Amino acid sequence: MFDETDRAIISYLQYDGRMPYTKIAAELGLTEGGIRRRVKKMIDQGSLQIVGIVEPQKIGLYEAGMIGVSVEGRPIDEVAEDISELLEVTYLFQAAGEFDLFVEAYCEDREHFVNFLNNKLQQIPGVRNTQSFLILKMYKLSYRWGDAPPVKNPELQPVDSSVE
Repeated sequence: MFDETDRAIISYLQYDGRMPYTKIAAELGLTEGGIRRRVKKMIDQGSLQIVGIVEPQKIGLYEAGMIGVSVEGRPIDEVAEDISELLEVTYLFQAAGEFDLFVEAYCEDREHFVNFLNNKLQQIPGVRNTQSFLILKMYKLSYRWGDAPPVKNPELQPVDSSVE
């Protein structure tokens, strides 16, 4: 899927999605045009996205939680589609085990979280029951994926985005 050069480019972009292609090219000994073509190809194939990430607390979302959802009476995919439309939901996945789905939700405060849980999530047809796990303290939040090696040049690495 990705060759060694693609992985190296991804590694730089995971640390700084706005890093100039000229800097990446210089580090990798390639041309700026070559980097640009490779990034465009990965984006066009749907295997790479470059997005802006906002820390939830910086925009007033102070209450976060994971919610286990048990589904009954409707197909899981249909229930998941309805849940995915809720604005508070940031991450949703099907799981094996006690719960059919796990929902990550960010809310302004505890009252908003309770309102979301009682008046939105639990009202979706097919949601049998939920169990909430409030996030009390986050030790790491990273958007780096895959096995791309870390950037070798410390000058090109921004501050780690881990959250305390």
